[in-house]
Amino acid sequence: MTRKLEKLAFGAVLLPFVMTLLNLGRLRRLPDRSGHGPVSVLIPARDEEETIQGAIDTVLASEGVELELIVLDDHSSDRTMDILRACTDPRLRVLQAPNLPEGWCGKTHACALLGEAARHGLMLFVDADVRLRPDALARLSALMSARPEIAFLSGVPRQVTRTFLEWLLLPFIHVLLLGYLPMVFDTGQKPEFAAACGQLVLVRRSAYRVSGGHAAIRNRLHDGLALARQFRSAGFRTMLFDATDIASCRMYHRAADVWNGLLKNATEGMATPRGLPVWTGLLGAAQILPFVLPATRMSRLAVGMTLLTRGLISYRFRQGWGTVVLAPLGTAMLLLLQWQALIGGYLGHAPRWRGRSYPRRSV
Repeated sequence: MTRKLEKLAFGAVLLPFVMTLLNLGRLRRLPDRSGHGPVSVLIPARDEEETIQGAIDTVLASEGVELELIVLDDHSSDRTMDILRACTDPRLRVLQAPNLPEGWCGKTHACALLGEAARHGLMLFVDADVRLRPDALARLSALMSARPEIAFLSGVPRQVTRTFLEWLLLPFIHVLLLGYLPMVFDTGQKPEFAAACGQLVLVRRSAYRVSGGHAAIRNRLHDGLALARQFRSAGFRTMLFDATDIASCRMYHRAADVWNGLLKNATEGMATPRGLPVWTGLLGAAQILPFVLPATRMSRLAVGMTLLTRGLISYRFRQGWGTVVLAPLGTAMLLLLQWQALIGGYLGHAPRWRGRSYPRRSV
């Protein structure tokens, strides 16, 4: 029995190990050249008093590109609107969202309104907790000029993690992306192989309108991924890149926010009735089982490959070594969260985020 478990663990480790080695070379950063095409930067904001000032400051500090910045306040109950009104830069426009229509998620509704208000041919949707470097817009514009076939470009910013639960769980954004997605299909047109990060999405306005934009994915929580698949379904090419050197993002500041934020999105990701048992087997066998098996040659090799895989990801994306050493604990916590989301959904427990309820949806 132990021998069979060792083979199971080794096989489960081998897949993400090989996939990560292949994908690290494919998930590239932007070329270091500048473009001058105008960009509309679009930020949805709901109760973002802690983050919105930094967001608008970094956008307005952009160099070498014409821009407009539009922020939509989505019924904030804090000082978000006061902070926005205090900014006198003429490049900033502030909008207020109407009441949320039936069947929409808050962020997709806000992004749809922002997309309608944008004036430029390139539209960059960024979250309020994303911080852009001064050269980010110019480099994004340059790539889109050089690659006219790309209609949708999404980047994964450097994830800033400071508290225990942040650096334990958030690195799985990269672990799942690199270890289990065949990026050889990334620039193709098959919707099922699309990849995206909703924190930073650049689209061509013409393609956005043809594809239906956010209105076509109005009830989706994983808006970045859903929008990428929508673009591909409409016949457009999408591309994912490593935005570590042009943007950073601190998604959450408190442990409760980490847990509730991931819980909100879980049932559109891993926490599905068919998917979660498979993910539990894949991740459990690869990142937990090798560490609890007796120390044999095969189990030690599996442990070494797991740590090497996580170490390569951590080094490339500046995640810190704590998440590597505690990989089994992080995996167990992630799976616990996913099972909570799945079971809670069946019991009628809807996660709440920023004052809104997010019941389980079929996707």
